[in-house]
Amino acid sequence: MFVDRVKIHVKGGNGGNGMVSFYRAKYITHGGPDGGDGGKGGSVIFVGDESMNTLMDFRYKRHFKAENGEDGGKRNCFGKDGEDVIIKVPVGTVIREANSGKIMADIATAGEQKVLIRGGRGGKGNQHFATPTRQAPRYAEQGQVAKEYDVILELKLIADVGLIGFPNVGKSTLLSMVTNANPKIANYHFTTLSPNLGVVKGRHGDTFVLADIPGLVEGASEGVGLGHEFLRHVERTKVFIHVVDAAGIEGDDPVENVRKINQELAAYNPELLKRPQVIAANKMDIPQAEENLLRLKETYEKEGFAVYPISAATNRGLDELLQAVAELLKHYPEDIIFAEEYEEYDEVEVGREPFTIEEVDEHYFVVSGVGVEKMIGYTNIDTEKGFAFFQRYLKERGIIEALEAKGIQQGDTVRIYDLEFEFWK
Repeated sequence: MFVDRVKIHVKGGNGGNGMVSFYRAKYITHGGPDGGDGGKGGSVIFVGDESMNTLMDFRYKRHFKAENGEDGGKRNCFGKDGEDVIIKVPVGTVIREANSGKIMADIATAGEQKVLIRGGRGGKGNQHFATPTRQAPRYAEQGQVAKEYDVILELKLIADVGLIGFPNVGKSTLLSMVTNANPKIANYHFTTLSPNLGVVKGRHGDTFVLADIPGLVEGASEGVGLGHEFLRHVERTKVFIHVVDAAGIEGDDPVENVRKINQELAAYNPELLKRPQVIAANKMDIPQAEENLLRLKETYEKEGFAVYPISAATNRGLDELLQAVAELLKHYPEDIIFAEEYEEYDEVEVGREPFTIEEVDEHYFVVSGVGVEKMIGYTNIDTEKGFAFFQRYLKERGIIEALEAKGIQQGDTVRIYDLEFEFWK
């Protein structure tokens, strides 16, 4: 079964907690703090695997969680880091955040790795918080909680050549005649409900991957039928073979059918019409096809589309068609990868991320949260401008108000990540 869209849940490993511990030994009853740091949580990593060509495996396993880091131990023992979870996906897989639909990653090449979720940072043990005035801190830092997402995996097949056209024009027959693929073939609309791939081996040693894209219909770009599901696979092909029923067996006009499909391509993604395209006028073994062949040539060759008369059922004209396609591929840049353009996904803006305040010792408060830690990371508090931004951030985010609600007094100590300062309003 071909599966090209699934929803899964992924979660990074939480960081281990820091340890509260004091050195004890014979004749030593009041040793200093020796609590170890917690281990880092495992990350969630997606890897492109060229041996996979479907998302079938994800129908049976939909939850992936990296291992948590171990808590720190006594006598400066650090916790073990959690194991990463490696998720292999077919090349051509796009990863979207389920709620927003935004693209988080695009795995376009074999072996490509994307760290989707980094493991939580391990908490620091109490040995890090000893000061000349606070020599026995009875608190340690908790491990950072890793993010988790519901994500949509979408597979867009990567092929050199794509067969496009209306249903029942002979695309599957053509694929079966020129490759080792064995698609189901019958005289019904939408016989092909999933893409099929085959490798074409030319007489001169040329080989390329040919994909039979399921039949498109008018309105496919607007989602009619299975339009979006089918068009997704068109985006990553270098050259199009536009197959048309030149005999007009269904009573349609072949010239108009070519135009309708190209209009759907343009409506879905205007860049698609910039790709090389040849027209395969199929079913030339039927007498009435000759007249339509002339009309196709008159209409589209002046637009730059070469028209090749073929009969997939009798092998007529297939060599000429494939040779022309192979020539187009020879002049196609090899380094072009049809990757999605996307901005780095951020689940929540820094200014809106939640924070927590905890009084871990008398007159000692700890402010934690992803947003405030990011703010510390990109703010140079040693400069006048940076310090002013720091003060404004604390006020606008409501951190000062929250500290006062916790009972903080003038001169009490506040720690945000690895920054400590006295509270003065």
